[in-house]
Amino acid sequence: MPTLFLVALMALAVVHNSAMSDDFNQLFQPNWSPDHISTEGDQIKLTLDTISGCGFESKKKYLFGKVSMQVKLVEGDSAGTVTALYMASEGLNHDELDFEFLGNVSGEPYLVQTNVYVNGTGNREQRHTLWFDPTAAFHTYSFLWNRYSILFLVDEIPIRVFANKEENGAPYPKTQAMGVQGSVWNADDWATQGGRVKTNWSHAPFVSTFRGFEIDACETDDIASSKCGRVGEFWWDKPRMSGLNRHKSHQLKWVRRRHLVYDYCMDSGRFYEMPRECIV
Repeated sequence: MPTLFLVALMALAVVHNSAMSDDFNQLFQPNWSPDHISTEGDQIKLTLDTISGCGFESKKKYLFGKVSMQVKLVEGDSAGTVTALYMASEGLNHDELDFEFLGNVSGEPYLVQTNVYVNGTGNREQRHTLWFDPTAAFHTYSFLWNRYSILFLVDEIPIRVFANKEENGAPYPKTQAMGVQGSVWNADDWATQGGRVKTNWSHAPFVSTFRGFEIDACETDDIASSKCGRVGEFWWDKPRMSGLNRHKSHQLKWVRRRHLVYDYCMDSGRFYEMPRECIV
């Protein structure tokens, strides 16, 4: 059984380094095509057109904690487009945590692809449908990352847990601080129905909207000297955060039963030898 988070206690946690949506310019900066990023009140709009997509990144990097954003996805025919919320370190051997929202033709559901990279290697995808229309309103997507597990949350409902199984020889991201990023881009070579459905540029521009930026994580520029690596320094690293309560466990089982459409750990034909984290 994978190790899970006790997220029911999160409401009681002490907040560290937390920031809200009106601090976007303090927390983030464009990292490509700034002319495709606009601000409307507390909302940040990312635009994809025939010229370019765009993206933003945090000014700081973080090691462990919780990151949340509210996102409203591209409406209508979004086939070929990808909207992403992710955390990533730098370099060839980087670590990365992904939410990637794969667009679809009108009337067909979005797929949410999550992935975990450790030391530059990914191939740990899960795909889910959602139990709501992610284009009709804002919904909150979160990473909760500590030395026990990485939890992917949608409106505080766990949809995936990537457990630390280093005792089984499985790699786990715990030494590289990661920045927080958001983007929208064209990926019609793979994003929709395996690349069979291409982006219909007559429907451009494609716009995804972000707001409600919350970072409750350990900010660091120097891992070696940082308090971020100290065991038990923050609420997310306490021993009680190593498991879900019964309600959250039931939520995760419900999501997997009703909405999981692909899990790399169940794809025995893909790997010559199954990844070690997939071995129970």
